[in-house]
Amino acid sequence: MVKIGVVLSGCGVNDGAEIHESVIALLALDRAGATVVFMAPNKDQMDVVDHLAGEPAGESRNVLVESARIARGEIVDVATVQAADLDGVIVPGGFGAAKNLCNFATQGDGCEADPDVARLLVDMHGARKPIGAICIAPALVARVLGEHKPTLTIGTDAGTAGALEKMGARHQDCAVQDCVVDAEKKIVTTPAYMLAGSIKEAADGIEKLVGEVVRLAGG
Repeated sequence: MVKIGVVLSGCGVNDGAEIHESVIALLALDRAGATVVFMAPNKDQMDVVDHLAGEPAGESRNVLVESARIARGEIVDVATVQAADLDGVIVPGGFGAAKNLCNFATQGDGCEADPDVARLLVDMHGARKPIGAICIAPALVARVLGEHKPTLTIGTDAGTAGALEKMGARHQDCAVQDCVVDAEKKIVTTPAYMLAGSIKEAADGIEKLVGEVVRLAGG
């Protein structure tokens, strides 16, 4: 049974992990027989958004505490996790991936990654263990592993794709129901809500991504 880490970035599409993407990935992992380890950075979110009004909420929330909502409390600080503890890792999207796991949302190709998340991804890559990134999360992978020129996708948006390429990645256009597999570097990406018009469309690509990550992890 493979053990897959899922790195969350809060709870909610506008300031944290995209809930649909996170739950679809969890369900697919469970169906594949994988053990899931939820983790998140223990720090304040970049911002907090009122998801009903679509406006800043004017308050502060902790990424780990908010991520625990999705993980049902079974979650650890990413700083405590080592590559040796896992067989693979998956990062759901949502603006939290581009605000809390890195600052791509505000800094674009000049962004920096959270140091604990970056350390884990670098170590996973060095250990030849698979990494899956959903929706906008490939921007994080491009920032951290761009020097290795991974092939990634965020779908078909030229502007975002260009930013990933400036960080060293090779972008490949991809339909929402599919995923892109860089077999050499063991990196799997899918557009999900970068393109999806419904949860079913997002699920098709995410389920394929999970299957590939589990396969590459030896499951």
